[in-house]
Order: sequence, then C-alpha cells, then structure tokens
Amino acid sequence: MFVENIMTREVLHVAPEASFSQVSEIMRLKKVRHVPVIDQDRKVLGIISHRDVQRAQPSMITTLDVGEVKYLLSKITAADIMHKSVVSCSPRTQIEEAARMMRPKKLGCLTVVDDAGRLVGIVTSVDLLDFFLDITGCWVEGATRITVKLADRAGQLAALLASVNAQGGYIVSVVSPRTPQSEGLRTATIRFEAKDAGAVVQGLREAGYELSVDQTA
Repeated sequence: MFVENIMTREVLHVAPEASFSQVSEIMRLKKVRHVPVIDQDRKVLGIISHRDVQRAQPSMITTLDVGEVKYLLSKITAADIMHKSVVSCSPRTQIEEAARMMRPKKLGCLTVVDDAGRLVGIVTSVDLLDFFLDITGCWVEGATRITVKLADRAGQLAALLASVNAQGGYIVSVVSPRTPQSEGLRTATIRFEAKDAGAVVQGLREAGYELSVDQTA
C-alpha cells in the first residue's frame, strides 16, 4: 500500500506571514499537531509543530505583563518559528518506506507533495499507527490471536495457514517477519475467527505446532 491510501488530503496550512495566534488557534481548535507553511503555489516552505508553538510562548515565570506578552507574540509569524528543513514524500511512497523515513529522526509527520513539489497531503505517526492496527486485525472483534514457532524453511508458513483453515479457522491477519536473530526459527502471529476457537487451537497442537494463545478479543 502507498501513502496516498492513508494520508490526510485536506491539509490545514498557513502562509509564512500568518501570525503566531493564527497558528496556535488552528492547532487548538482543529486538534492538529503539525501545520505546513506553504506559498501561493502550494510549495512547502516549512512546517510548524505543536512543540514549536509551545517553545515560542513566554515562560510561566516571565516578568512581562499580559500586554507586553501579547505585543511580543503579535510580532511573531509562521516564518519565524517554522522548520525550514522539511522531509517530504510522494503519494506513491510505500507506507513502510515513509515509516523508515520518519523513524531515525523521530519525525511526527511527512508532508506529501506531487511531482511539482506542491502540497497534496500529510501523513502522521498516528496514521501509521492506525495502519498497523488495521493490518494486524486489531479492530476485528471476536478474533483469536496465536503465536506459533516455525522452522525458517520454505513452505512452513503456508502449511500452518492451511492447517488453521482445515481446523475451521478463518484467517484475519498474519505477521511473520524474518529477522537476523531468528537462528533457523521464525514466529508467526496469526489472528483468526472460528465458531470454536478452542477446537482450532487444540487441532493445531495435535498437528504438532508449538503455540501460545495470546489474546481472544
């Protein structure tokens, strides 16, 4: 799947001359944590995070009075507090690649731009978390999750899935990555639905699979 499948397309954004109060109000009222700064051609100039807004606000122990604080904040624009080094991706970037781009720098979002560099969306860490929950079947009520140890050989996972089906289970999701630390073994985490989940588990054990029942939603 691609970023375009999970990104937010209606992006709240501001111009570089937008006031500090405008940016702050957008974040507060719309409950967003990142606001791109774009020019009249929708080219991304920078991005402002909720943390940037917090940093720009005076300390609670400031000696300035309310009038002075308001005056100083009125002089701050989006261009003054935005990050100019913006990491972007295209709508056709694979979702896992977007996550790889965000993780090393602990980014909270990526702006999504078209071939001309125009803003067309935004993908956030929350979008990635929602995607993870979707592909692991976490939203499916009544599913049973099992973890099975398998030999890291061709055909082992296919045989396990066939066995789940043969025992009366309907596969909801499968997660079974290979890791350098596996040392000849791999773990498969499977969610399935069944009229009698206990019978499916028992049948798998009788077929010789070493497994644990982690969760029944």
